[in-house]
Amino acid sequence: MQNLCRLLFLLVVLNFAGTCYSQLIEKAPLSPITVIAPPADSLNALVVISDIIVSGYKKTKPYIIQREIPFKKGEYISRSDLQSKLSLCKQQLMNTTLFVDVEVKAIAFDSSNVFINVNVKERWYLFPIPYFRIVSRNFNTWWVEENHNLNRVEYGLKFMQNNVSGRNDNLNMWLVSGFTQQFSLRYDNPNIDNKLKHGLNIGFGLKRNRELNYGMDSIRPNKIGFVKQENRFIIKQNYIDVAYTYRPAIKTRHTFRASYVNIGIDDLVLKLNPGYFASSANKLKFADLSYNLSYINVDYIPYPLKGFSGEANIYKRFGRNSSFWQMSGRFNYNIKLSPSSFIQFQSAALLRFPFNQPYISNNLMGSTDFYMRGLEYYVIEGVAGGLARATVKNEILSFNLRNPINSKTHDKIPFRVFIKGYGDLGYSYTPNYGISRLNNKLLRTWGAGIDIVTFYDVVLRLEYSFNQLGDNGLFIHTQTDF
Repeated sequence: MQNLCRLLFLLVVLNFAGTCYSQLIEKAPLSPITVIAPPADSLNALVVISDIIVSGYKKTKPYIIQREIPFKKGEYISRSDLQSKLSLCKQQLMNTTLFVDVEVKAIAFDSSNVFINVNVKERWYLFPIPYFRIVSRNFNTWWVEENHNLNRVEYGLKFMQNNVSGRNDNLNMWLVSGFTQQFSLRYDNPNIDNKLKHGLNIGFGLKRNRELNYGMDSIRPNKIGFVKQENRFIIKQNYIDVAYTYRPAIKTRHTFRASYVNIGIDDLVLKLNPGYFASSANKLKFADLSYNLSYINVDYIPYPLKGFSGEANIYKRFGRNSSFWQMSGRFNYNIKLSPSSFIQFQSAALLRFPFNQPYISNNLMGSTDFYMRGLEYYVIEGVAGGLARATVKNEILSFNLRNPINSKTHDKIPFRVFIKGYGDLGYSYTPNYGISRLNNKLLRTWGAGIDIVTFYDVVLRLEYSFNQLGDNGLFIHTQTDF
């Protein structure tokens, strides 16, 4: 019966994949995009953008908005291209994450002149909110395996001032206690020059824990072992990093980052795992240099339904007890098959060398953003590996609820609900896999679920997944942590 279910699911995916490339259709916008309706025989005629009027903003600088608008005053555009330009304008403004909604209208003054009205609704930019976060790898691990233990949560104050100067710059300060005691401060300004192409990001922080994942469990395959001391901290860490970003165009960004990290661990950790750091050391100091190239051309970054995004990264760590090169990449390709049906292809890969690495540098699958659906309870170490996902989804509900808090800019709370079916493939290589049941072999998972997309980029994923070990269960994931 299981083999029959797998075969049916594979046939569905292949059927959708065979027809997807001929049906690229734009995502329905949150607010209407109004465009003049010219006669059919005049679609190739040119119209001039006589003026662009932007309204609705209070804090955001107007030139930050204007940079995302894909046309200029005085520009000639064919009538047939006008609709796609208006849709692109809305898409790029929404992907700044500065606005909860954007409305774009084209108004004809006469047969050859068009006025563009762009109305934006700004988000709330100040969030001094209580902070609560489960530190486990995912919700299911915390709820089932750790018996929803409140000792494995972090709590405190998360102060976020977004759009500080109106240039889409952000200041974040975290004061956190609980499982991890930490203080961090970060400032990010992607637009430090007049041409809005260069940016700066800088941050530093302090962390310390009484409990630590010291290594893989020696008895339970692909499970983590923990050690805890009530009377002292067994790991302390401080760091500082700075990044320079270059965004020559709307969709491409280059990021160069440098950081310095200092970590110290208790001798008890070394007794349990002498290879936590290299050479049985209890201190680790290292510097990192990295370069990241990202390209984003999707309709909506938090939950894309159309378009392509990808990134490539090269990373070098310099340290006496930890030194390696790492190359990684990932991509996300989304296609709209019909007004309510979509298919998504995702993949990610990583290569780290030399292959013989200490435990702290040997992580791969099982983290919050590099996992296979259906293997959430397992950790799979590795120095090389990758995964591929295929997801078919259909939108079944789309509605708005009135905001109970009276607000002109946040008068509605949108909801979109999707049902989906999916299948994942993965592989993780490590030269010394011990008792692992999941290393150095092809991994397969599959399942079905529901996605709920709502206010402020929050995405709730409810997934019932199966894996090749015979396990199955309901898994919960969220896109954001508040």
